[in-house]
Amino acid sequence: MCRLSNTKSDSCRIFGLFFGLVLLIPFGSMAQTHWISEIPWTNLMDGLQYAELDAPEKSVVNDSKLSILKIDTHKLDFDFLTASERGKHPRTAPDWATEFDKNVIINAGMYKYNKMQSNKGYMKNYEHLNNPVKTTYYNAMLAMHPKDKQKAPFEIIDITCQDWGKVQHEYHSLCQGMRMISCNGEGMEFSKRPDQSCSMVVAATDVQGNIYIVFTRSPYTHRTMIGFLKGLPFDIRTSVYLEGGPETSLYINTGDTVIAKYGSYVSNTCDNDDNDHFRKIPNVIAIKKRK
Repeated sequence: MCRLSNTKSDSCRIFGLFFGLVLLIPFGSMAQTHWISEIPWTNLMDGLQYAELDAPEKSVVNDSKLSILKIDTHKLDFDFLTASERGKHPRTAPDWATEFDKNVIINAGMYKYNKMQSNKGYMKNYEHLNNPVKTTYYNAMLAMHPKDKQKAPFEIIDITCQDWGKVQHEYHSLCQGMRMISCNGEGMEFSKRPDQSCSMVVAATDVQGNIYIVFTRSPYTHRTMIGFLKGLPFDIRTSVYLEGGPETSLYINTGDTVIAKYGSYVSNTCDNDDNDHFRKIPNVIAIKKRK
């Protein structure tokens, strides 16, 4: 598991020392220009598009590819599935998908090594509390099942821009994570241990409310990934780091298409590209085609 940390209120614990594998571009230098003009989307099903791109910076490990899933939230159903609520044992992404009949499974966020393997920040699903404590370190909130049906069924909320006192009462399901880009499109500084690199999966939204899931097997630093996101040809806003290292999981099964992606590398703690299988994970975002 790759633990990231940035400055100010989005910091988290670091496990071990990390060393970068890629040449860092100056932070924010990609913010003003796009490194790709158009995304070659493939339609997987209604509301779900997929693309694989060559990253604009080469990693010294694996293929330097970015896998991007674009989600129209109004055409799909969303859930959090957690081991704490589902038999108290984690599952691989394909097992979560098969057992609960889902089309897409992604990590819901970093988790604690406690008995319940609870999310490192606040997490609830209706009446079930996976972690009842909101941390002051994370400022992104994954929000599902709005009480007001006029709201989007899944949003990524920057709780420095929206009042947490209101947000917590507006959704049945919430999961707190570490912000990478703010609601204003500003990349977080991540000045502490900036050379940390790993495989990773992140979630982001744009000004139209689309959700993007971005996966890379090749290791990059969090600052480099922020530059990649800001250089995409849409106006990316609130973004959240979901997981890194061997536990990083992206699994898609639409019936006629299966895409299986898992990570491996964490600099200095798991500095190899040897992982050849999905790891069991306790908390996931689950997506299914709307009936």
